[in-house]
Amino acid sequence: MTNPEIKRSTRIVMFGTGDFAVPVFETLVDSGYRVVSLVTQPDRPKGRKQDTTPVAIKLSALARGVPVFQPENVNLIDSVEHIRLLDPDVFATAAYGQILSAELLGVPRLGAINLHGSLLPAYRGAAPVARAIEHGETEAGVTVILMTPRIDAGGMLARASTPIDPDETAGELEGRLAILGAPLMLETIGRLAQGEAEPLKQERARVTKAPKLRKEEGLIDWNHSAQEVHNLIRAMNPWPLAFTYWRSSQSQKPPLRLIVHRSRVEPSALGDAGVVVAADSASVIVAAGSGGIRLETVQVEGKKPMPIEEFLRGRKIEIGDRFESGAKPFGLDSEA
Repeated sequence: MTNPEIKRSTRIVMFGTGDFAVPVFETLVDSGYRVVSLVTQPDRPKGRKQDTTPVAIKLSALARGVPVFQPENVNLIDSVEHIRLLDPDVFATAAYGQILSAELLGVPRLGAINLHGSLLPAYRGAAPVARAIEHGETEAGVTVILMTPRIDAGGMLARASTPIDPDETAGELEGRLAILGAPLMLETIGRLAQGEAEPLKQERARVTKAPKLRKEEGLIDWNHSAQEVHNLIRAMNPWPLAFTYWRSSQSQKPPLRLIVHRSRVEPSALGDAGVVVAADSASVIVAAGSGGIRLETVQVEGKKPMPIEEFLRGRKIEIGDRFESGAKPFGLDSEA
């Protein structure tokens, strides 16, 4: 248990933008630590209307009376000096979105720590949760590290793990990991403030990478096994989302681009990869390289996600229809 006086006297600057950072920030503030500022990315236009909406962590900071700083480039001289004048003891970071320079990392008296969404040294990089699911991992976790100029390479101060549910999406798992990691950050800052933190060096031989996701990675290759396709669908949710192209055997129209949000593996399904092997008014099973995929939640471009049975009320998918891995996008006027 950290001494209340240490909490009141330890000045923390929190760096965070994504939802993954919210539980950390709120846990620090609500537990009595002195969070003197939130540093977050500038507000960006979002959605089809391109409205500029504050992210959740900014709204949380404003509600809690924590000053917010939103530099376009946190490493510029003016930004570094602004943060230096806050006289921080510790930087706490999670899902911030900018790399901190060596000069900036040298500002806090006790150092800078980061909550990373993997069991380091595995999955260093921008998309650790999605890559873990994509690769079929059954366990995930979080690691608190001391920050260095080398990304995700610092000494480990705390770790916690959790099983991955077989049908869990990246968004769902990331939400659980954020909650799992918040008390770890709290406890680690207390140990730093009391001089009791002992970082453990990462084993270089066990390092794996988790590069940033690209939109085109969401394209489903039906030649892969059903489990691999299912893992891809889960990993791409909530962004960039997995997609395929449905070609109706009863229509001469171009194939329809279909986004797949949810699926389930059907191990016993047999058929040529990408071909519909079972279909009725409420379900569709597509054969993969081995096994099959039951489509559960889908979305047509420009419309809301819907259960497959709702989609089938307006369109009929039949046995023998094909789901393809290559087609040119087209407008909604050419939907099958």
